[in-house]
Amino acid sequence: MSKYDPLWNYLKENKKDSYKLSYEEIKDILNFDIDHSFLTYKKDAKDYGYEVGKISMKDKTVIIKKV
Repeated sequence: MSKYDPLWNYLKENKKDSYKLSYEEIKDILNFDIDHSFLTYKKDAKDYGYEVGKISMKDKTVIIKKV
């Protein structure tokens, strides 16, 4: 279990084909800010049927798509 499991469960429960989440929205789901470790844990999204796409530092958004 990783600290990002609540995010992956949120995606799975809402069953959308794609998400564009702001850092703030992710913080609301996780109850903490995403940090550099997100780059390591993003591969775990595949276990929930999703793939992390573009991470925009400028726009402070993350795009996640169903696989």
